[in-house]
Amino acid sequence: MASRAGTVALPQDLVDITALLDAYFDVAPDLGDPAQRVAFGTSGHRGSSLKASFNEPHILAITQAIVEYRGRQGITGPLFIGRDTHALSEPAQNSALEVLAANGVTVLVDARHGYTPTPALSHAILKYNREAGAGTPQADGIVVTPSHNPPGDGGFKYNPPHGGPADTDATGWIADRANQLLENGLRGVKRMPLNDALAAETTGKFDFLSSYVDDLPSVLNLNAIREAGVRIGADPMGGASVDYWGEIGERHQLNLTVVNPTVDPQWAFMTLDWDEKIRMDCSSPSAMASLIKRMSDSTGSSGAGSAFDIATGNDADADRHGIVTPDGGLMNPNHYLAVAIDYLYRNRSGWNPNSVVGKTLVSSSIIDRVAAGPGRKLVEVPVGFKWFVPGLLSGEGAFGGEESAGASFNKLDGSVWTTDKDGILLALLASEITAVTGKSPSQLYKGLTDQFGAPVYARIDAAATREQKSKLGKLSAADVTATSLAGEEITAKLTEAPGNGASIGGLKVVTENAWFAARPSGTEDVYKIYAESFKGADHLKQVQEEAKALVDGVIA
Repeated sequence: MASRAGTVALPQDLVDITALLDAYFDVAPDLGDPAQRVAFGTSGHRGSSLKASFNEPHILAITQAIVEYRGRQGITGPLFIGRDTHALSEPAQNSALEVLAANGVTVLVDARHGYTPTPALSHAILKYNREAGAGTPQADGIVVTPSHNPPGDGGFKYNPPHGGPADTDATGWIADRANQLLENGLRGVKRMPLNDALAAETTGKFDFLSSYVDDLPSVLNLNAIREAGVRIGADPMGGASVDYWGEIGERHQLNLTVVNPTVDPQWAFMTLDWDEKIRMDCSSPSAMASLIKRMSDSTGSSGAGSAFDIATGNDADADRHGIVTPDGGLMNPNHYLAVAIDYLYRNRSGWNPNSVVGKTLVSSSIIDRVAAGPGRKLVEVPVGFKWFVPGLLSGEGAFGGEESAGASFNKLDGSVWTTDKDGILLALLASEITAVTGKSPSQLYKGLTDQFGAPVYARIDAAATREQKSKLGKLSAADVTATSLAGEEITAKLTEAPGNGASIGGLKVVTENAWFAARPSGTEDVYKIYAESFKGADHLKQVQEEAKALVDGVIA
C-alpha cells in the first residue's frame, strides 16, 4: 500500500488540463508504436493524449470506422452519443459529431448539454428499439468515457443495437479499419466543422436523464425505499451521475442526499488510490476514503447514529457501484453481488423462474453456493460484460455481474433494463434491500457466510514477458499436469468458460474449497492471479504461491 493512498490529492498529483487538451489536437500518433494505435479492450479504446494514444486522429478514424461498420450491418436508425466528465470526453464527442454529421448519420445528443452515464445510454438504445419494433431501423450508440481511469485518460466505446458492449467481431473490425484510416493519413474520413455538425438536420437531442430516471419504478421497488424512509447518501465522485442522483431523489421523493456535487476535470477533491494515482474506482477503499470516513465519523461502534442508512459511490460513467454500510463500511464487490443475487431471486416473482445467474469466472465462488441454495443454475463466463448481453435481452439470464463492481438485472416483469453495467441501479438496490429486509447488505452477507462459509479473495500480479503472456493466453488444460493445489485435489482445469465454452484467455484451476485464475494483462508485462479460499487467509496464501509456481512452470 502506497504511503499516501486514501489521502486527498495534492497539486503535484493533478493533470495539466491545458496540456492535455492541447495534446489532443496537436499530437499525432506514431503508428510504429503499438501503444499509439487503435486497440479495443473489453471497454473500448482507451488512452491519453499526453501519451499519443487518445488524440483527435484516433477519434476521427474510429468514428468513421463505426459509420462504415453500422452501414455494413444495415444499422440505419439514430445513433445515441453521450460523454462523461473526463476532460478529453467533450472534445472527443465533438470530433465524433463532425464525422457522424458529415456522413449523414442521425445523431441524438443530450438535450441538457450535460453528462450521460453509460447505463442511461444503454437504456435509451433498448427503449428506442423496443418501441420502434421489429423490422424498423434500429438505433445504436457511442459512449465517450474511460470509466474509472485517471483524469488524464480518454475512452471511446461502441454499443450496437443490443445496447451492450460490442463483441470482439465488431471491435476487431472497427479497430482494424480505424488503423487503416490512420495509416492512410485519414483519407476516407468525412468531416465537417463542428458548428455545421451541431446545426445539421441529422443532429437532434434526447433527454437521457428523464428517460432513465422516470423508468426506474419498472425495475426497483422505490415505494419500499420511500415508505421505509431509507436515508441515502449518493456520491457521484465527480462523474456523469451527478445530475441524476438529485433528480432521482426529487422525482421519486426519496430521502436522498447528493454527498458531493462537484465536477472537476482534475478531480482535485479525490483521495488517492492504492498506487497514489487519482482513479474513480468506487470499489477501492482508498478512492472511496472520503465517503467511508463520512459514514464512520457519524457512526458509533454499533452502527447507530449514522448520517445514512446506505451510502453509495459511482465511477465517472456510473457503470460501477460502491456500497457503504454503517456496520460494515465499504463492501467487497463480490460480497455485495452475492447479497444482491440472493435477494433478487427471492423477491422478483415476475422473472422467468428458470432464469440463470450470470457471473464472470474470476468472481467469488460464494455466488455459486448462493445460487445453488434456491436451486438456480449458474452460468460462468469469461471476463467482459458483453457475455451477459444475450441472457439479459431474453430474460433467460436476469442478472449478470462481475467482480469489478459491475452488474445489471432485469425489470420487475423480467424484461430487459440495460445490457451494460448499471452502477446507479445496483446502488439503489442496496436501499431497496435495506427497506424490505430491515437489514443492511453487509449484515445479510454475514448471514450468507454463516450458511455457506466465508471466502477469502485476493488478486496479485506476477511478472511475465510478452511471449510468456501469449503462451498463457493459449494454454490448454492438457498443459497442466499438476493433480493437487494447496493440499486439495484439483477438480477442474479450465481454459474455456464452462457457461458458454468461450476462451478465457488464460487458466482457471479449481478444488473443493479454493480456486485460482491466471490471465495475462493487456497493458503491462504481468499476468494477474485471482485466487480464493474458503479455508482462511493462510490457505489463500498457499494457493497463490502454488498458483504462481504452477503457471510459471507451464509458460517458462
